[in-house]
Amino acid sequence: MKVKVLYFARLRELFGVEAEELELPGERAYAAAIIDALRKRGDPWSKALGVDAGYRMAVNQTLAGLVTPLQDGDEVAIFPPVTGG
Repeated sequence: MKVKVLYFARLRELFGVEAEELELPGERAYAAAIIDALRKRGDPWSKALGVDAGYRMAVNQTLAGLVTPLQDGDEVAIFPPVTGG
């Protein structure tokens, strides 16, 4: 399954990328699978997406949690808790 991941604000700057496609194993996955895959990259990913980091997620422009199911082709946005306008 492939999903498009978008990074916003401070996360975009920290990771040095604004978007990427991730391949997740299997036909079914939850948003937590994306976070797990990104944390395995080490710092700065593991720190910025840590359990207490306070980031937010949206799937197809709807706020989502780690247990939100994903489908092939979904767009997942990850942004820090405070985003300026």
